[in-house]
Amino acid sequence: MSATDTPTPRPLRADAHRNREAILAAARAAFTETGASTALEAIARRAGVGIGTLYRHFPTRPALLEAVYVDEVRQLARAAAELETLPPWPALEAWLRRLCAYLVTKHALAAELLDHLDRGADVFASCRAELFAAGTPLIERARAAGAVRTDVELADIVQMVGAIAKIPSDDPDSVGRILTVALDGLRPAPQAAG
Repeated sequence: MSATDTPTPRPLRADAHRNREAILAAARAAFTETGASTALEAIARRAGVGIGTLYRHFPTRPALLEAVYVDEVRQLARAAAELETLPPWPALEAWLRRLCAYLVTKHALAAELLDHLDRGADVFASCRAELFAAGTPLIERARAAGAVRTDVELADIVQMVGAIAKIPSDDPDSVGRILTVALDGLRPAPQAAG
């Protein structure tokens, strides 16, 4: 092994893997409910583990924030693959709704991460690439089926959904209604009968 090779991490034992997943789930829920500044002790309690177990998996708050952020993106990518069994438009629409729900909750997480990482950090670039790799087949399939306008790109759609997700509102249904209107705008205009 050369000095530049990095050793492959050993797989976690089953109990350690369960603890790690419980911590991620607890952190995700806590960050969604009370923000990214939730005390790590509260997350450990919620996960049913000791604070030492949390720190063994995530030695710092930024390490936990980053792991939750990456895990959320990976779940979104897996969802895109699972939706490929649906017809093109319903698959794309379901994924974009899931993307919006993710973006609604991730803003505080991303803001906290940006306190520790700069915008050009590898984690942001790799997550963006994973997100686009997951969404591209869905939009291409919808476009090929004539269900999506040909003049929009995935980057435009992600930016639109991201902007909608940032709309402040006391009405929990308003973002969904606005997203419905925006998604209708992605569909090709019906051809006039001639």
